[in-house]
Amino acid sequence: MTFTEHLRKQNESIWKLQLKHPFVVALGKGTLPAKKFHYYILQDARYLEELAKVFAAGAQQASDANTSLHFAKLVEDTIIVERGLHESYGKKWNFSLKQMRNTPLSPTNSAYCRHMRSVAQKGTLGEITVVALPCAWIYCDVGKHLLAKYSPKPNHPYRDWLLMYGSPEFAEVTAWLRAVVDRYAKTAGSVEKKRMEEAFHISSRYEWMFWDMAWREETWPI
Repeated sequence: MTFTEHLRKQNESIWKLQLKHPFVVALGKGTLPAKKFHYYILQDARYLEELAKVFAAGAQQASDANTSLHFAKLVEDTIIVERGLHESYGKKWNFSLKQMRNTPLSPTNSAYCRHMRSVAQKGTLGEITVVALPCAWIYCDVGKHLLAKYSPKPNHPYRDWLLMYGSPEFAEVTAWLRAVVDRYAKTAGSVEKKRMEEAFHISSRYEWMFWDMAWREETWPI
């Protein structure tokens, strides 16, 4: 069993709950209220800014040129490709880029970003990679699951989202991140592996909480 397979097994209960969350189910069916998806897109745009910084930290920490270049490409893809999807929805709903950038982070999103930032600032390359892995891996699994289950037609309101995250290209991102984690886990000591397990576990929990945050359209209570 590889280290990432071990991580997945440790978090299997959390993984199963991702596919059952009402936000995810409604997203696949195309019945998700537009207001909830608007909220999600604005928060996700802010989250991706932080994710790009995590990948940039990976590029800086990498000890070989190929790994560094690949992380740098992930920074570019995160900013250009995925933000392009957000901006296309923004134009459809008259969200300006300035409005998207100025959206305040929700409590859950703020906590998730702080978690990733802390690992990116203090962790090894293995820890930096593993803290971002649940985002890519869960979205890949959710995208493929929803595409297979609902076969969205051209008039499906969230078809572009499903096609992006269920695509072979996005699956390649997940596969590469897993390979990096598995490679570095081979030489990591027991203490570092424990930190990697914890980072992965917390990120996996935050991924479920992100769907829930958007479903509830979470705001600060005070």
